[in-house]
Amino acid sequence: MIDTVPLFPKIEATVAADATGSVSINGISQSVSGADGQAVRAEILALVTAAANDLGRPVRLTTRDALGEQLLAVHPDGRVEALTDLDASAAVITPTPPTSVEALPPAAVTARLTLNDFLQSRPPAPVGPAAMGWQGVVRRLTGGLVSPSPSAFELSHRVAIESVQRSLRGPRTVVVINPKGGAHKTTATLLLAATFGTHRGGSTLAWDNNETRGTLGWRAIPARHQNTAVDLLRDLTRFNDVRNAQLGDLDNYVRAQGSMQFDVLASDEDAKASSTIDATAFNELHATLSRFYRVIVVDTGNNMRASNWEAALDAADQVVIVSTIREDTAASAAWLVDGLYEKGHAEKVRNAVTVLAAPSKLVDPQLSRRLHGHFASLTRAVLDVPHDQALVDGGTLNFDALSPATREAWLQVTATVANGL
Repeated sequence: MIDTVPLFPKIEATVAADATGSVSINGISQSVSGADGQAVRAEILALVTAAANDLGRPVRLTTRDALGEQLLAVHPDGRVEALTDLDASAAVITPTPPTSVEALPPAAVTARLTLNDFLQSRPPAPVGPAAMGWQGVVRRLTGGLVSPSPSAFELSHRVAIESVQRSLRGPRTVVVINPKGGAHKTTATLLLAATFGTHRGGSTLAWDNNETRGTLGWRAIPARHQNTAVDLLRDLTRFNDVRNAQLGDLDNYVRAQGSMQFDVLASDEDAKASSTIDATAFNELHATLSRFYRVIVVDTGNNMRASNWEAALDAADQVVIVSTIREDTAASAAWLVDGLYEKGHAEKVRNAVTVLAAPSKLVDPQLSRRLHGHFASLTRAVLDVPHDQALVDGGTLNFDALSPATREAWLQVTATVANGL
């Protein structure tokens, strides 16, 4: 237990996303680098422990990184404790609040309790130890002898994963829309499918529902074949025989995305072809694919009057309206919402999730506030996703190349979408 004597000197540490950091002791800074953020945190803790050892008493360390700010007490022997900053000169270990049980008033028994009632009365599972940020580093460095509670960021991260992994009431379809090209639809489709696939363990499909040609197939990991939705439609009868149809047979039509654990169904890629996917074709494909996939994420084209576009909207269990934070793409999204209301889709709009993507590292804050205000009044949720250099070239999606902030933002988006399914 730390007593309330001042913990000097003043020590602050910062860890950046590029695996660099700094530690400042009484205003004198020292740069730190490592193989990754965890190595940087470990090096900083070693430097602070040395300072505590020189002084012969604990020191207070204020840390800042992408997960937020944390206050720690570092002892000369290397022990680390999480603190609550009560004032500028004292530190006290945060006590664990006692558990209270509220007594229930006596009531007459009106029904026989069942096994299900007993199982439902179980307390929630205990929160596991911290695995992220400074708290996770402290736990690993001490071999679990010091095990701080997870940060608010980590708890939010865990809740989001639980939402993505929640059981569904049958197959569900998510439709990504904005009638303007370059609005981030295809990127959003890929990242939603990758997040669902990564955390649910497969059974997820990203489907390019352009009436002619879209770019989803081009941005997918290539397969040994070039088959598309048009080829699958032509051979669809073989999958309608419930006794003999198998998921593995779809491998010749979809493109598996490796460790991201989702498949891609591309739109027609033949430059000389004249065939299109209409509403009837979409409905036939959707009925069959829903037998093989739990989650289908549909990328739509730019023509909201096309019959296959309208068929996708009708099939949607969750609509995702996506726009970059630009006047033109935002105006297109607002126009789209007006049209959906006029066509009787008010309920789908109210349950929709709006995703605002930063077009560059610098975003116009006034425009961002306008967009949040407008779409928050129309849709269930509005979420921001950051600009990421790994997505700029428009090439094949590499989920591992995305920054932690980007992956976390899309996890929160996917969790919000899953909560509406």
